[in-house]
Order: sequence, then structure tokens, then C-alpha cells
Amino acid sequence: QVHFVESGGGLVQAGGSLRLSCAASGMIFSEIATFGWFRQAPGKQRDLVASIGRRGSTYYKESVKGRFSASRNSTLNTVYLQMNSLKPEDSAVYYCNKESGPYFNWGQGTQVTVSS
Repeated sequence: QVHFVESGGGLVQAGGSLRLSCAASGMIFSEIATFGWFRQAPGKQRDLVASIGRRGSTYYKESVKGRFSASRNSTLNTVYLQMNSLKPEDSAVYYCNKESGPYFNWGQGTQVTVSS
């Protein structure tokens, strides 16, 4: 069974940085063409904010371009999201999964809170 464990979230002041990690298991990591990072704020839907392809291609939601950077390490079966210049509106629970459905089971996510 596929399992994701997200970590690295926390409380940070506006302008600060965090690096999120997502450890994947129960799959052949390299067979997943594109992983996505998603976030969900209270009362809002879960949205894709970034993705990283097998060969390093990336996608970023307009509001995070130039501030977030996604990467993946196939040896460690881990996907990363480097988040710089954080803003209060980046506050949410962050998840990883395939970029598009059908999705695997969602992990517990990691909470990011950015104070102003």
C-alpha cells in the first residue's frame, strides 16, 4: 500500500523559509512520472502548488513562482519543497501525492503557519 509521510512544517515569520519533505513508500518511486505538492487552508479546497517530474521538470502555481522550489531524490524515495520568502497566505496543511488523479491515499500532511 502506498504511504506518504510529510514533514518539515512549522511556525515561521513572514519572509522566512521552510523545507518540506515527503517520504514515499509502497511504490516504485521512479515509476511515478510527476509528484505534486498540494496545500489546503481551513475552509478551502486542496490545491496543487508545485510539481516535479521524473526528469526534473517543474510546475508552480503563479502565487509561489520564484519562492518555492520542488525537487526529488529517487535514491531516498523522497520529494522536497523548498519554500522561501513565505507569506501569511502560504499558511496551510501541505501534502504530496501524484500530480493528478487517481490519487494514492493522502498522508497526514504537515502544517505550515506563517505569522505576519
